[in-house]
Amino acid sequence: MSMTLDDLPAVAECSVSGCSYNDHSHCHAAAVTIGGAVGDAECATFIPLGTKGGLDKVVTHVGACQRAECIHNDSLECNAASVRIGPGADDADCLTYQPA
Repeated sequence: MSMTLDDLPAVAECSVSGCSYNDHSHCHAAAVTIGGAVGDAECATFIPLGTKGGLDKVVTHVGACQRAECIHNDSLECNAASVRIGPGADDADCLTYQPA
């Protein structure tokens, strides 16, 4: 299966105000990686710095998902329509994560 960036799910919302990539609840990283451990889907792209990062105009996508046990995970690619990032067990978690 061949995919392009446009085929990957967008990050619809990020409510983590302490992330360098967050600008008014919109993620400005080109893509995020979801990591963490079983039962926890941490946004591994989270950077808690005072310096703003990312691109000026961007629709952020899920570049990689390491949570193979999530119902939205297919061969380590997210197949959810979109994802939400927000505070959880870690500073920034994928709130769309659902263990199988």
